[in-house]
Amino acid sequence: MNGWWWMALGLLVLAVAAVGLTVLGERRWAREVAVLQAGLEHGRVEGQPGAGSSPTRYDAQELEGLPAPVQRYFRGVLKDGQPIISAVTLEIAGTLNMSPTAEQWKPFTSRQRVVARRPGFLWDARIAMLPGVNVRVVDSYIGGNGLLHAAILGLFTMADIQGEGEIARGEFMRWCAEVAWYPTALLPSQGVRWEAVDDHSAHATFTDGPLTLTLLFRFNDAGLIGSFRAEARGGMVRDQMVMAPWEGVWSNYQVRDGVRVPLTGEVAWMRPEGRRPYFMGTVTALAFEFSR
Repeated sequence: MNGWWWMALGLLVLAVAAVGLTVLGERRWAREVAVLQAGLEHGRVEGQPGAGSSPTRYDAQELEGLPAPVQRYFRGVLKDGQPIISAVTLEIAGTLNMSPTAEQWKPFTSRQRVVARRPGFLWDARIAMLPGVNVRVVDSYIGGNGLLHAAILGLFTMADIQGEGEIARGEFMRWCAEVAWYPTALLPSQGVRWEAVDDHSAHATFTDGPLTLTLLFRFNDAGLIGSFRAEARGGMVRDQMVMAPWEGVWSNYQVRDGVRVPLTGEVAWMRPEGRRPYFMGTVTALAFEFSR
């Protein structure tokens, strides 16, 4: 058997090993996501004993006294009598910049599950780093705990940060920032406090357990949320958590099940060297669940 045969055999062995690792990683990752998914659903409080009463439908009368741009927003995205959104499932595709200091954009696809009460979400993504090599990422806020776990092929851990403190604060902030996808969660009846800034922006304050966060929402000429901003969110730069302003832009609003939501978004860090976008994505599928 000459050298070419040995090379071919070696490549075949490597290919078989790669397939085996991929299958093993997918199975292990699916088990992890299933456990997180169960925790997210278990933590839902709507309809549970002791959960307290909350309206199941939007009543336009609750807009009285809100800042003018906030009133315009709700009138533009909801209809009076609209059922309150209890959960939403999204499929999102786009690109992510995998480097905090350079431009390393990679394509991704993801599935995201969001619940309104108790606030929580689970983002399960597949990022194509190289041909045949995917990085799996889960980002979540469940039961007051944050989680960021990334692993090559779902097996070899690149990042694993979880718990309370800054990681929980950052993940809850993401839930708050993405609320344009489930806008009934912004209503005063759902616990949000609004404070006017000017005719095109307002602060919204959210609370979950010990966490209280305030974000700035800016409204575009159509009266819709055009962007959000937090003055400080923790993000990993190399192996350290670095605080920086964080903002995102929404566009491509369309109506889904009677609710007007943005389907395209961009998110960026505001670093000392300038604005650094790291997420560009579009919703490819969206399904609401409504309170009864």
